[in-house]
Amino acid sequence: MAQAKRGAASAAGAGAAPQLRTLKKYPNRRLYDTATSSYITLADVKKMVLAGEDFVVRDAKTNEDLTRSILLQIILEEESGGVPMFSTHMLADIIRFYGNAMQGLMGAYLEKNIQAFVEMQKRFAEQSRGMVEGKGFSPEMWTQFMSVQAPMMQGLMSNYLEQSKNIFVQMQEQMQKQAETLMPPGFPGFGPPKR
Repeated sequence: MAQAKRGAASAAGAGAAPQLRTLKKYPNRRLYDTATSSYITLADVKKMVLAGEDFVVRDAKTNEDLTRSILLQIILEEESGGVPMFSTHMLADIIRFYGNAMQGLMGAYLEKNIQAFVEMQKRFAEQSRGMVEGKGFSPEMWTQFMSVQAPMMQGLMSNYLEQSKNIFVQMQEQMQKQAETLMPPGFPGFGPPKR
């Protein structure tokens, strides 16, 4: 988990920062939380993720990092029950990128897009907080809220899409530069741009 790794790096550099929470996975498939000295479930790990807690999951025998595996299990459970986030077509497209030269770039692209979307969501929540504090939402209030928020949401989505486009253009430029350094001069398609 990138967040868990960032937490480990900052804990090592800051000295006073809290230690990264460690969960141990035993052969019987149980998870043990070393901070609370108790066994926990995937649902508990999901709560930790939702709360923004930094943690690492380690194999109790080998000390191998299993964090990604556990997070993927949580995603699988979420996708299996209720309303899935990923369509079958999208999952197939993601699978097609494995082993492809674009695999590393696609991972970075998706990560940056999700970060941009999370930031947009935070801004929306902050801007709408004042309207709902201490009040229940009636249908009239909800209609009023949405009529006020629609232009703002449109602006946020527009900014998000612009950021996404810029990230993709940057990635393409980086790929072009890398390809130019790898290909010999005069190699078809990698010369200076035609005018």
